Amino acid sequence: MLLSGTGDALGYRNQLWEYCKSGPQIHKELQELGGLHNLAVCLPDWPVSDDTVLHLATGESLATGKVKEELYQELAARYVSAMTDMEGRKPGPTSILGTSQLRPGEPGGYKIPFNPSATGCGAAMRSMCIGLRFPRPSELPVLVAVSVESGKMTHNHPTGYLGSLASALFTSLSVRRVPLEEWGSLLLETLPLALEYVRSTDTDVERNVEAWDYFRQSWERYLSERGLLRGAGPAVFPSPYSAADRDVEYGRWSLDGWAGRSGHDAPMIAYDALLGARGSWEELCSRAMFHGGDSDSTGVIAGCCWGALYGLAGVPTGNHSHLEYRGRLEAVAHSLHKLAWGEP
Repeated sequence: MLLSGTGDALGYRNQLWEYCKSGPQIHKELQELGGLHNLAVCLPDWPVSDDTVLHLATGESLATGKVKEELYQELAARYVSAMTDMEGRKPGPTSILGTSQLRPGEPGGYKIPFNPSATGCGAAMRSMCIGLRFPRPSELPVLVAVSVESGKMTHNHPTGYLGSLASALFTSLSVRRVPLEEWGSLLLETLPLALEYVRSTDTDVERNVEAWDYFRQSWERYLSERGLLRGAGPAVFPSPYSAADRDVEYGRWSLDGWAGRSGHDAPMIAYDALLGARGSWEELCSRAMFHGGDSDSTGVIAGCCWGALYGLAGVPTGNHSHLEYRGRLEAVAHSLHKLAWGEP
């Protein structure tokens, strides 16, 4: 939870880097700041964005211990409340629209209409903690249901809410130390279970089915390029693969030219960065937080998975010691750990 917030703040840089389209420019500015190891990530220059505020809303909802309908109502209420903490955090238009349509407390008030434009990453960047709460293989059906339902509360389109599933699943795989090379194929194996769940809800089923394939096909193409379609490595990367090269590659995966902006490619870039980082926090940040695109959203996902895999080892203390909302992030992490594992 802590490094998810750090990844968010680093990629955001108070709006300066989220909206910078050049990875090389970001890397140049980073060096002018003294490099990653010298960054003190704290207010006022390094606030968290809407990503962490909404991720906290998800985590604090899960920490109540509620399940099913009660949990969905809690999530809806906290998402609505979180939108009052968005000054300077740049929430996406789909998240703003979706939360405005929620009616927590009313029967079915956590459901909003299908939205053919809700393909963004706003669901993917707030769902990692679902994997911390439901990490066991036996809990996969619950993880699917909660990630899909929470995602649909703002991004009621498969490209949007399947990003929520991907981020939650990848975090659960991080917790279980499943080899990184297997994650993508396991995501593809989980998609039929998600479709079965969506069909069971009997809500906009036909429209969801019609829009389903883009997410799956995008991931199949990516995994084929990396040599990971069958879940066996090693991953094959382009050579060279500099910051400028990654901008081109990430942009090629995108839906609209803004790398990491959509539900399919935000977790994809985070995953690609984790594969390439090989346990190096600095390399992870180079690939996931410092690129030309939606760098806070890819950073928040990558940071969470990295933290679950490696903890704080190798992370400069200044990157997280005075992070905004550190106390809340640590508190919800402890609560989720206790609920997941029954330990203090």
